[in-house]
Amino acid sequence: MSSSSKIAFIGLGNMGAPMALNLLRAGHQLSVYDLSASALQVVREAGASIADSAAAAVQVADIVISMLPASRHVEQLYLGSAVGSSTEVPGILGQIAAHALIIDCSTIAALTSQKIALAAQARGLAMLDAPVSGGTLGAAAGTLTFIVGGSARDLERARPVLAAMGKNIFHAGGNGAGQTAKICNNMLLGILMAGTAEALALGVANGLDPKVLSDIMSKSSGRNWALEQYNPYPGVMENVPAARGYSGGFGVDLMYKDLGLATEAALSAQATIPLGELARNLYAMHSKNGAGAEDFSSILKLFQNTSK
Repeated sequence: MSSSSKIAFIGLGNMGAPMALNLLRAGHQLSVYDLSASALQVVREAGASIADSAAAAVQVADIVISMLPASRHVEQLYLGSAVGSSTEVPGILGQIAAHALIIDCSTIAALTSQKIALAAQARGLAMLDAPVSGGTLGAAAGTLTFIVGGSARDLERARPVLAAMGKNIFHAGGNGAGQTAKICNNMLLGILMAGTAEALALGVANGLDPKVLSDIMSKSSGRNWALEQYNPYPGVMENVPAARGYSGGFGVDLMYKDLGLATEAALSAQATIPLGELARNLYAMHSKNGAGAEDFSSILKLFQNTSK
């Protein structure tokens, strides 16, 4: 692969847009597609070509990257809607050139990822699942962690492109393994954020300064990433969603979705995840209170309300 690739990038949300911008900065040629006109405008101004459809975006691409919200979106993109659906749409697998490599960076069910990879392989196409960790800050800084499932040979082919968007690249195993590892990571993150928010809310309810308490815990046995890099309490840390009214970042509904994927994985493997299920219920409650679009660190509000 040459140092500059023709890349189709589909999905320009809070994560996808900064990832695409980093690819442009690295000198890659991008054809992009998204339903949001404002998202398209941002990458157009940076030099991307805007496609009229996802199918049009992929037709001359060496690499196809997707970054979509959930399993159903990724499955419909590649395989199309179910036969008989009221909005039947063909998938794009048939439009992708035989030499191209597909990299799905969405966080979806491992079984869905495996299903799409098998369909791709039947058409002679290589596919990797490469969900990311690092949040919107990591996406903007180009320091994401990629957790990759698929063949080692295909990963080596993808590595120069992934390196333009991230700092760490891990090979978790075959197709679907990247999704499984990501789901485990996000389950732990959801648990840690809920626990961190609960502890801070308890301290403040008893008269402590949240910044002082955060400093104490960050040098004690309760230290964790949510506390030190993504603090949920407003006024403690700059440049995190809590500092801007919990806007941007990783949504409550997305965390709830990922915790649901953990539940599905647990049922499939007959594993027990009592803390993961508790966290899922907490985020479900928070979403039903109207916070679904806020960053997941806003779970703090749930404990503030119940501690009064």
